[in-house]
Amino acid sequence: MTAARVGVFGLLGSGNLGNDGSLEAVLGYLRAEHPEASVDALCGGPEAVAARYRIPATRLHWNRGEYRTASRAGAIAAKGVGKLVDVARTAAWVRRHDVVIVPGMGVLEATLPLRPWGFPYSLFLLCASGRLLRTRVALVGVGAAPIRDRPTRALVRWSARLATYRSYRDTLSRDAMREMGVDTARDEVYPDLAFALPTPPASGPSDPPGPVCVGVMDFHGGNDDRDRAEEIHRRYLEGTTRFIRALVADGRPVRLLTGDECDASVVDAILDAVDSPLVTASDAASLADLMKETAAADTVVATRYHNLICALKTGTPTLALSYAAKSDALMAEMGLAAYCHPAREVDADRLLVQFRELEHNSTELRRTLAERNAAAAERLEHQFAALTAALFPTAAPTRAHALTPTQTHAMRETP
Repeated sequence: MTAARVGVFGLLGSGNLGNDGSLEAVLGYLRAEHPEASVDALCGGPEAVAARYRIPATRLHWNRGEYRTASRAGAIAAKGVGKLVDVARTAAWVRRHDVVIVPGMGVLEATLPLRPWGFPYSLFLLCASGRLLRTRVALVGVGAAPIRDRPTRALVRWSARLATYRSYRDTLSRDAMREMGVDTARDEVYPDLAFALPTPPASGPSDPPGPVCVGVMDFHGGNDDRDRAEEIHRRYLEGTTRFIRALVADGRPVRLLTGDECDASVVDAILDAVDSPLVTASDAASLADLMKETAAADTVVATRYHNLICALKTGTPTLALSYAAKSDALMAEMGLAAYCHPAREVDADRLLVQFRELEHNSTELRRTLAERNAAAAERLEHQFAALTAALFPTAAPTRAHALTPTQTHAMRETP
């Protein structure tokens, strides 16, 4: 048989660790179950993807200033021309493939600020090109949410309709797409792809109480909060800082985690405000690094979705500073529904009460997380088997499985 030509697509290599973790899981699956396939990427950070994962990578946008605010006439014109050029560029890239996979990510949601002519437009070009050129496009384990903005909603709806295969990382996502007019009768729900990554050994609770990981985010609300974005950010930063001060007053070491390059400003602000040797910042560059941090902690309090996943996957009792329904759904699925706190209204005193209750129930929660993680791993075996059946129908049947450390090492080293 001719080797399958597989493309991966998305805002990959752009500084978001969760997006790159989803890519890592899919590459591990491809190299374990379809080693004959040739793989390349159309992505936001091609240099980073090519260097880290040893696959050819092409820049997602013709216009290098796509994500910079355009105020001058020349910059605005360049963006307009870029949108037209990207039609041809995307179609030409899609044509070279038998299969294109969009690995995880919240590509069908607008829970963070998002313009319709940004990534939603790029995703629509991908899916439309796939349908026209008969290239199978798969949205694998993606996130979705109700969208109020009509142009964004239309682009997302048509992208989903045009895709060959869809699966979601939670039931809320599938329900959101059904409400937007997409036939989801054959679509399945599986755990987030990051649950397929290898898990480092957990250290377990310490005596006396040990370090706390606090995952922070450059949070300004969602797409519908633009008029009060700065107020939301101020409340989030002030409440989180007060909570960390309370931990330091109790003598607890605090390790600050991020999930995107833009979160560094929040880390700097907290370090300046608290000014204690007990507070340090992680330099994690991948979900594997983040999991090592959370595995070494007694407890985790985090905002970003994939910070939560890293903590839950390592079996560490976790409290979510929740900014979207997806975080609440994840916590409920993992048996920690009671340990959510709104990121838009961080109340340090109430958060501290929840934190102490979480630590009090630590032993029981670790048992619960072990059970839920085993179930998630089993469900992802079904996800990868379904993906093979849908995208590689001529391949010999194999049993897909979660990544082992050996497979992950091979994924990073294989040219």
